[in-house]
Amino acid sequence: MPDLASRRGLLFGAAAVSAGAVLTGCTSNESKDDDSPSDNNQAVADDKPGKKVTIGFAGPQADHGWLNAINDNAKSRAKKYKDVTLEATEGSNDTAAQIGQVETLINKKVDVLVILPADGKALTQVGLKAMKAGIPVVNLDRIFASAQAYRCWIGGDNYGMGLNAGHYIGEKLKGKKNAKVVELAGLDNLELTKQRTKGFDDALKNYSNIEKVARQAAEFTVESGQSKMSQLLQAQKNFDALWNHDDDQGVGALRAIKQAGRDDFLMVGGAGALSAFQEIKQDRGVLKATVLYPPTMAASAIDLARALGQGKGVSGMAEFEIPASLTLYSAVVDKDNVDQYMSTGFK
Repeated sequence: MPDLASRRGLLFGAAAVSAGAVLTGCTSNESKDDDSPSDNNQAVADDKPGKKVTIGFAGPQADHGWLNAINDNAKSRAKKYKDVTLEATEGSNDTAAQIGQVETLINKKVDVLVILPADGKALTQVGLKAMKAGIPVVNLDRIFASAQAYRCWIGGDNYGMGLNAGHYIGEKLKGKKNAKVVELAGLDNLELTKQRTKGFDDALKNYSNIEKVARQAAEFTVESGQSKMSQLLQAQKNFDALWNHDDDQGVGALRAIKQAGRDDFLMVGGAGALSAFQEIKQDRGVLKATVLYPPTMAASAIDLARALGQGKGVSGMAEFEIPASLTLYSAVVDKDNVDQYMSTGFK
């Protein structure tokens, strides 16, 4: 999963609604009697063909469901536009390899770059190199160490994930005395994991009847989710709610829970996997909700890159330029709204 995007900018209302919804719209300065395609002087980006833009995309290696969804969202979004050509590299988690890939895109003189860096700090210099070469960079999720290395950052809200998970659980257990919760976290050496835990803990402070009695770190994998959840279940014979940071490791956690024959608590997941949505919709087990970290951000990054390449702003905002920072909202998906989000679920 991605490292913490420490900058928290403009909040969107629903995570599944990408920036594309903001970027596509009409503007009052369009001529009402002009039926020709959008021209370069139009202030706001929309779906009509305009100036041709070549976007270089350097994404991650698809070794996790969320990361694969990032690549898929970027590629499918680019196909939506007749005026966009996407130059996509082979995804890599090796920083040296990714730096080389971005340098190749710079040498090809693409119009805009969208980069989800394997390591934000390590790729900062190549981001700076692109910006100095006159190629604006959309920094996706894992943030560069310098704001000069990108024109726009868009990403998720790890703290918000924990905060919303905590409030959801808190409200569900509001009337229960001496309620106990446990947490199945991700990799503890990642800043994002610390932020998710902090958000969760801060939310629980609002509920005096709830105590977090255990926390176990896993590794964002199915196998680690199963083994670490088994340990939690053995150590904690009685609790009321579980928050699991990641839906991929949640697949393993659910296996451990079913093997143990436990159904005496509610579970909240994280990220927005299709398997989690399907489990929530069936409403036959402990998983009752998941908190989004939407991979649709990659589609939105393409929208932003296209607007940058065409020198346009976004509809619904007074400014002539796209924002410098966009933080997506970590919506809670449960049985009441799961159908709305089903199409955004990743495998």
